[in-house]
Amino acid sequence: MSVEQATDYGPTLVAILFGIAFSCVFLGLAMFLGPKRENAEKLSPFECGSEPIGSPRVRFSVKFYQVALLFLIFDIEAAFLYPWAAIFRRLSCLGTVIHGECLGTVTAFGFVEMLVFMSTLVVALAYVWRKRAIGWG
Repeated sequence: MSVEQATDYGPTLVAILFGIAFSCVFLGLAMFLGPKRENAEKLSPFECGSEPIGSPRVRFSVKFYQVALLFLIFDIEAAFLYPWAAIFRRLSCLGTVIHGECLGTVTAFGFVEMLVFMSTLVVALAYVWRKRAIGWG
């Protein structure tokens, strides 16, 4: 890594270190200076204002995990849309892009690229829906 690349990451490293130090300082202050009035009422299990029913060690249905994983997959898909949108003009321009304007020929490459990505995910969603891994009703 060159010196120029290292200086590009300098502000990011400083921000991360500042965030870690800030959180550690205030966590320590809360632990040492915060009130500690423990009693039986505070130490008892609490569940939405009522006494807990049954054991907290109940197994979740597999469907819960399926829905959670599917949510993550499709949420990550939505997260990939932002970087694509940010560089869409550069993907679709054969010339140079200056101030957001393409000085060369405009192509459909960027659009087709995302169309392939989205169609793959739509097929996956249709498959999951057809197998009733997710459903409303």
